[in-house]
Amino acid sequence: MRIGIIQGSSQAQKNRLLYETVKRYAAGHEVINFGCFEHEVHSYSYVEISVLIGLLIASCSVDFVVTGCSSGQGMMLACNSMPGVICGYAPTPKDAYLFAQINNGNVISLPLGEEYTWSGIVNFEETIEKLFLEPFGQGYPKNEAVRKQRDTEKLKEIRTLSQISTVDLMKKMDREMVKAIMQKENVVYFVLDNGRNSKISDWIKSDIL
Repeated sequence: MRIGIIQGSSQAQKNRLLYETVKRYAAGHEVINFGCFEHEVHSYSYVEISVLIGLLIASCSVDFVVTGCSSGQGMMLACNSMPGVICGYAPTPKDAYLFAQINNGNVISLPLGEEYTWSGIVNFEETIEKLFLEPFGQGYPKNEAVRKQRDTEKLKEIRTLSQISTVDLMKKMDREMVKAIMQKENVVYFVLDNGRNSKISDWIKSDIL
């Protein structure tokens, strides 16, 4: 599994903690850090980052994204506005585990603005650990795994039917916002180099570059 790390500029100071913790507990998976970094010239809101996450997922450049904002709630809501994104909110290890096993989504949002005292960091690390403890989508509790997996697939089907394509969404969005988002070049060029959805790459090449 290829895992992307990205969060808004307001929590740039937490990026290293986020990246190193995911690398530790997602052993065997490829982890790519997109920032936002403290030294970046441009700053990005959680809404703008959610659009970039949507592009990463829709282009199949990554399989999963770990993200967050101050509360974690805004990023979760913004990400779930993007086609094909199923984003969970995980303030605790239990939430992370249940999201991975029952909902089998592709993005998780964490409350990065919490006070990371000793106990806060322990909770954060245990949340990441539980997220990647087992392969995703096995269902929980185990005696109801088949029903849980079936319900998850139904939810994904309904979301697909109710949403427009990512390219159509990008074409309808405010042009100035799209231009600002596309300044995050490490994401844009990663999508171009690694994406398996040619429609996303073609749109970027024809409409943005």
